[in-house]
Parts: sequence; C-alpha cells; structure tokens
Amino acid sequence: MRPSVRGVLLDHDERLVLFRRTVPGRAVYWSVPGGHVEPEDGSLEQTLRREMLEELGATVASVTPLTTVTYAWQGGVKTQHVYGCRLLTMDPGLRHGPEFEDPARGLYEVERVPLRETEITSRHLVPEAVAAYLSAHIATLPRLIAPVPG
Repeated sequence: MRPSVRGVLLDHDERLVLFRRTVPGRAVYWSVPGGHVEPEDGSLEQTLRREMLEELGATVASVTPLTTVTYAWQGGVKTQHVYGCRLLTMDPGLRHGPEFEDPARGLYEVERVPLRETEITSRHLVPEAVAAYLSAHIATLPRLIAPVPG
C-alpha cells in the first residue's frame, strides 16, 4: 500500500487550513490536504509540496516532520507521514487533478479554523489517527512549525 503525506498547514493568521469534503452518498467530513506518494516524487517533502500545489494551489515553507501514523485500511495498513508547514501563497485557480475534474469525487471546500481543540473534536476529521494527533497537539502547532523565514 502506497504511503501518503498530510500537510498540517497554518496560514498567515495562525489558522489551520482544512478541507470540508462533501461526497455523494457520504456524510460530510473534513481532512487536512495531502495524498499518495507517486513514483516520480523524489522525497516525502516533494510529495507534500506537489500535493499542496495540486489541492490548494499553494506554496509552502517551513516544512517540518510532525509524526507518522499507521492504521488499518482496506485490508492492509496505511501509513501517513504528517508534516507541518506554513502557507506562503494560495491561488485556487492553480488547483488541478482528478479531485477537481471528476464531479463524482465531490467538493473540496477550503476552510480555515482557529487552533483550538474543539475545532478538531467538533468535526468528523479523517483519518482518525491524524485527527487524534491534531486534537492532542493543536495548541502547540505554532511552536512545532517554524515561522516563515525572513
């Protein structure tokens, strides 16, 4: 099973950037941006930067490894490498990929939420392993992720 990366992205106002996912036939849920490692990705950080550009039209800085989570998924074990990062730029017009080309995949609405535990626990954030990490560390994220240089 291919590993994935997830980006715990803080904007200029120290808010967490999430996706509100509305998928036909499923209850609404939230997630942090990210995706699978592709063969052409030279590193996990390159995967993260590619996914941020594809899903958000975003460039990021201060990429910081936070944790790696594993959990049972589709008969196997899924590994997700979770990175913290800071938003430099975001242009929704640059978003691209199958998520945005196939209406059956639903909506990927960007939300920015304050760094409070209740912002995580009051939402159905998936995967649960990432939600648990965020719930436990939400208040310390600004200290865990370096400020944007310069």
